[in-house]
Amino acid sequence: MQISITARHFHLTNAIRDHINDSVVKLEKYFDNIMTAHFVLSFENNQNNVELVLHAPKHNLISVTSEKDMYLAVDNAVDKMEQQIKKMKDKWSDYHYKKSLKDNAHFVYANLIERGNDKKTIKIKRILAEDMTVREALDRFDEIDEPYLIFKNIETDRVNVLVKKGEDHYKLIEP
Repeated sequence: MQISITARHFHLTNAIRDHINDSVVKLEKYFDNIMTAHFVLSFENNQNNVELVLHAPKHNLISVTSEKDMYLAVDNAVDKMEQQIKKMKDKWSDYHYKKSLKDNAHFVYANLIERGNDKKTIKIKRILAEDMTVREALDRFDEIDEPYLIFKNIETDRVNVLVKKGEDHYKLIEP
């Protein structure tokens, strides 16, 4: 990552420069695709202002702080940038996670409906449908505590649901 520092209306010391370089290392551990970080340090109206502009692929992030102490202003700007990077990375990973779920045919969406106080709430449960035969599903059914088992039938290559109906009776649902 390339770091550039611009100082306006005051003399930039080596101590501030070293503090900035140490602080930027903190950002690299959250997001390693940062191309450039540009710090604009200024002193106006007895306030130390720090503007941090970060360039990453397809993203430009900006954080601005103003404090009495320059070191504190740099720390606050880096902390704000850290929060923005975490938020951006979460959005990015959530998008790719949801996209991979849509592309993966082994995931099944089961809607469980609960009724309470005349309100209908729907809980969506994502289940990984494992490949197995009906006999393997019956054997696996004894190991789990759920009243149903969703699996992908190897013989028909379709998603099936096995439901327990009593002590020794089961129901197989094939869409």
